[in-house]
Amino acid sequence: MKKKFTEKQIHILDIAEELIAKKGYEGTSVRDICSKANINVAMISYYFGSKEKMMSYLYQYRVLKTRENFSEFADTIKDGKPEMQMKEMVKFIIAQLFKYNYFHGFVTQELRHSDQVKNELLDCYQLFVRKIDEVTKKGVASGVFTFAPKPEDLLTVIIGATLFVIRNKNFYELYVPHKDSDAYDREAEKKVRVNTLMSVFAILGYATD
Repeated sequence: MKKKFTEKQIHILDIAEELIAKKGYEGTSVRDICSKANINVAMISYYFGSKEKMMSYLYQYRVLKTRENFSEFADTIKDGKPEMQMKEMVKFIIAQLFKYNYFHGFVTQELRHSDQVKNELLDCYQLFVRKIDEVTKKGVASGVFTFAPKPEDLLTVIIGATLFVIRNKNFYELYVPHKDSDAYDREAEKKVRVNTLMSVFAILGYATD
């Protein structure tokens, strides 16, 4: 990762993310974060300015990590068959969106006035697009895929379907059998993954055996 955060900032952000994932943003106080990170409350102001600004830093940190992890992941599967690579990349993106779904409300609000957040997200999306394009072209050249759709359109299908489900839980849970919230998250992610893969491969003109 590019050196954008100090080790101390990363330590605090890791703790904050862990707590927010469990208790939500509103349910996590600055004192909670400081207590678990073993720091003075004043350190939040020193490093980030405020809890709200810390959330912006946290999102930027998470996007940087996701971009780094995706790049490394894509590199590990680069010698695989195009259909396998595409499947695994789709699964990776959907899994990341579900895992960090507590960011989405924040992102919608923050994008209105933060160029830094916009730029971090743009870089991440562009990496996704480049890798999807590489695999698509490889598949078309080898005869595995019939069509070569624009990679940004495939990414729109993947992210659009996933965010719709995340943001409309009261609707989607009517169609996903579940006993509790954790079971819903697992089943919803599975359902989205299966249907999105079907859509992506249909667009590519790939027929499974």
